[in-house]
Amino acid sequence: MLEAINDAIMSASGEWWVLGVVFLFCGIDAFFPLVPSESLLVGLASVSVTAGTQDLVWLAVIGAVGAFLGDQVAYRMGAAIGVDRVGWMRGPRARKVLAFARRELVVRGALLVFTARFIPLGRTAVNFTAGATRYPWRRFASLDAVACTVWAAYSVAIGALAGRWFEEHKLLAVVVSVLIAFLIGYLIDRIIYAVLRRRQIRRTARGPVVGGTES
Repeated sequence: MLEAINDAIMSASGEWWVLGVVFLFCGIDAFFPLVPSESLLVGLASVSVTAGTQDLVWLAVIGAVGAFLGDQVAYRMGAAIGVDRVGWMRGPRARKVLAFARRELVVRGALLVFTARFIPLGRTAVNFTAGATRYPWRRFASLDAVACTVWAAYSVAIGALAGRWFEEHKLLAVVVSVLIAFLIGYLIDRIIYAVLRRRQIRRTARGPVVGGTES
């Protein structure tokens, strides 16, 4: 049974249309985060590194280009309709993430645009909020280009590493590589939250200063 699944995964990973699916998934994920773009990229890399079904460099390039274009679409959507008209953004968690993105874009936009690319809901919130708050597009695009390139390379590298570890078990390689990518993304999310939370606590402890500015 597992052998049949391994064969099916390997066969599908070598089809001509796979790179097109990667491009679409990475693009759509920028404004509809339920699309598993990172899982697809990581999973394909884990299979391709040993089976040779896809060139890893092209896989990373297609993923980065798709993600970048999708982010630009999301930015334009945010500028055109804001964040209040999108249904899934009205939930409590989404609203919290959006409020955080709006606040942090003002004070540390470069850090936020770059790191949010590695956090599924975070990347969408930042894309929309950057557009809605008229964050300078050229700055956003340049930062996003670097972030998408690093994200795609990191995703493919994780998949390739797991694929080498579990060369004889393609299904297990896909599962492990996706779990590793999810864990790293979660850790990045927690580290960023902890650092920013600590800064907020320090600012609160200092209290307001004369003239409304901090020393």
